[in-house]
Amino acid sequence: MKQSRADLLIFTVTLCWGSSYLFMKMGMDSLSPYNLIALRFGLAFILTALIFFRQLRHLDWRTTGYGALLGLCLFGVFAFIMFGLQTTSTSNAGFLVSLTVIFVPILYWLLFRRALAGKQIVGVLLAVIGIGLLTLNGQLAIHPGDALCILAALCYAGYILITGAAARLTRSTLNLGIMQLGFAGLYGLIFSLIFETPTLPHTGDGWLAVLALSVVCSAFGFVVQPIAQKYTTPTRTGLIFSLEPVFAALFAYWFEHEMLSVKGYIGAGLVLAGVVVSEWKLGGGNKRKRRKRSAIVSVQEAQNASPL
Repeated sequence: MKQSRADLLIFTVTLCWGSSYLFMKMGMDSLSPYNLIALRFGLAFILTALIFFRQLRHLDWRTTGYGALLGLCLFGVFAFIMFGLQTTSTSNAGFLVSLTVIFVPILYWLLFRRALAGKQIVGVLLAVIGIGLLTLNGQLAIHPGDALCILAALCYAGYILITGAAARLTRSTLNLGIMQLGFAGLYGLIFSLIFETPTLPHTGDGWLAVLALSVVCSAFGFVVQPIAQKYTTPTRTGLIFSLEPVFAALFAYWFEHEMLSVKGYIGAGLVLAGVVVSEWKLGGGNKRKRRKRSAIVSVQEAQNASPL
């Protein structure tokens, strides 16, 4: 798969996840947080396992282990977001969770000690400023909910980096995507049994929310992401994910008739500009040099990632 096609798939996944804010809001009206996580990922796992049953017969222990780890990251992300929203505003939560864009390259630098390209740094800065203009309304104060949303962003960044490594170390990225759904649903069920009373949705809107989150946002999104991310970089993935609040704003406009302010539209434009700048092509000579450096880095990564 070409990197451009992989980026397009991740873009599509981000579009689906932009709709998830609308459906999570609907689902929380009739379900508790852990219960919603269990249903969302549990149903997504059952659906994908039935569709790709033949592929799952070749499941190995390494893929299962990485699936358990990624499922834990997913569970942490959505648990922190849902509980964070109880004590902070939606605008604050949107900005803080989008700090994933910052955490991905920072964690990547801390773990691998590899400097980012200048265009990537500029792209990240533009995206962060854009997210702030798009989602922040008023003063940003550190409340318990804000801290939980920061933890969600940190889990999200860790999830992206682990996915990048797991996709290259496992035999089947499809099985990896399916197993992470199952483990996320399992963790949600365990916590729901301990702290809540698990139930099924009792309204039409509740079922619509669960099915949309399961089929569109989870079954499709979290299975396609590790497959596509195998052919692109964690930093590019994080930058494309920065479009999620833009899509969330569009869905809010279409279905809830919410209008962005002038500041919000400027922010959306800066987010898009950040992605474009990070993908900007330089001259041919520089391109050949980058290709040569990329090949050297790829060999080093293959050697370092070897299990032997």
